[in-house]
Amino acid sequence: MLRIRGSIGDWPVDLTLEMDDSDWARLGAQLTVEKTETPAATAKPLNQDDALWQIARDLLRKAGQLSGPDLLDQLEGLTGSAVAGKRLLVRLRHSSDVKVLSGGDTPLYSWIE
Repeated sequence: MLRIRGSIGDWPVDLTLEMDDSDWARLGAQLTVEKTETPAATAKPLNQDDALWQIARDLLRKAGQLSGPDLLDQLEGLTGSAVAGKRLLVRLRHSSDVKVLSGGDTPLYSWIE
């Protein structure tokens, strides 16, 4: 299941999509990710966790910077689960591609180019 929450202009959006394994596989196949891994590692197919991880990375990369609560809301919408959203948030926090700035009321997650 994939849940998307947010807004389009002034209109609130709360959309839930049910996806089976083949849907996730097709979604994962659409991701264009540069790989610098060995050929044996690139032969491994994406599972659902890997696909969500890539989508979470792309989400922050495209946004450039998001506050912790905003990013968590989007990750919860992506995964359909608060626990899975928090797991992705922690994984992003420890990623070498992400810089987390603490200050003010909430942390800011920034993608490092």
